[in-house]
Amino acid sequence: MSKKKLAIIIVSAAAVLIAAVVGIALLLRGGAGGGSKEDRVYVERVGDLTAVNMGSVSSYSGKVESQETWEIKKDPDKEIKEVLVEAGQTVEIGTPLFTYDTGETEMQLAQAKLELEGIGYDISNYHSQIAELQNEKKNAPQDQQLEYTTQIQQLQTSLKQAEYDQKQKQAEIDGYQKSIDNATVTSKIAGVIKEINESGFDPYGMEAAYMTVLATGDYRVKGSLDEQSYYSSGLSVGQEVVVRSRVDETQTWKGTISVIDTEGRTDETGDGYYDQEGQEGASKYPFYVTLDSSEGLILGQHVFIEPDYGQSEKPDGLWLDEGYIVMDDGEPYVWAADGKNRLEKRTVELGESSEELYQYQILSGLTEDDYIAWPMAEFYEGIRTVTEEDEVDYDSPLYQKEDEVIIINGTEVTE
Repeated sequence: MSKKKLAIIIVSAAAVLIAAVVGIALLLRGGAGGGSKEDRVYVERVGDLTAVNMGSVSSYSGKVESQETWEIKKDPDKEIKEVLVEAGQTVEIGTPLFTYDTGETEMQLAQAKLELEGIGYDISNYHSQIAELQNEKKNAPQDQQLEYTTQIQQLQTSLKQAEYDQKQKQAEIDGYQKSIDNATVTSKIAGVIKEINESGFDPYGMEAAYMTVLATGDYRVKGSLDEQSYYSSGLSVGQEVVVRSRVDETQTWKGTISVIDTEGRTDETGDGYYDQEGQEGASKYPFYVTLDSSEGLILGQHVFIEPDYGQSEKPDGLWLDEGYIVMDDGEPYVWAADGKNRLEKRTVELGESSEELYQYQILSGLTEDDYIAWPMAEFYEGIRTVTEEDEVDYDSPLYQKEDEVIIINGTEVTE
């Protein structure tokens, strides 16, 4: 064997040895970027991330309720004579619900009519006396004119007072009569009797509705905003929203905000805005959504409410939340799992963007069947990828990197 061939063999062997050592070192370190062989990164299927297509849209809790609730408060000055319905009963517009006892009111009406009749007699008498004095004044001597004038003026003042009393008494009579005529309270809506509260008070001693009627027909959705969200959400009357099922996020309904009730604020439980110790707590402002269709909704169902930015419509192509896309190196990329369950930088081509949903259209470089991770500055290529989050040790050094301090214009800034 020649010395030249021997040298080539030695060099080749050395190269193989060096490559093996480097490969083993990289394997032990977890990849070319450094780290540990124990590092794991949780990845999710792109198709699952984009199936709902919610984007970064704020959502608010809501509950499906009857389109209208009519609360009837009892007149505190009257007594209930008879209740004509019971809880759970279906009623129509005009159905008698209950009647007031009008016995005392009828007596007051009769007395007021007698008093009105007396006032009418007084007015007639004043007119006669004034007319008689005016005739006598014409033929009276000059030295008696002032006396007649004074008497006439006094009678005219009494007449005006009597006419005023007559109007007041007639208004009183009209009120009594109206009370008698309206002694039977009838339903203003078609619905179901939800509750009959005999006491007229809630558990906290506050005045409450005597009877509550739930309207039949389409549902509406009631949501709530805390004080901070009320001023920062941008929600407004007339705004289109998406109502999303809590159980199945792909099931949605559309509607419009019809009311934001800033006067009807409540606490978390809806029983007022005081905590258990009687201290004033954070206010909640209810708002209501009128639905385009309530098909498939159930009374009392809990849902999410979101401003409608088109997230319920499936856009053309593949759209991804911008948080998954890294722009630091000029060309956009994502952290994706390669064919060997190792993390890699995957360059992607971006198309249109949605400012409302904070998403980008992916033109190439990624498919719905790929798996990607939420990016972190500590990631490096070669980390093992897993699809079960409980396989990730978030206490490992990879996820516990200490904050770095950099100097900007002489000031320390934690990064």
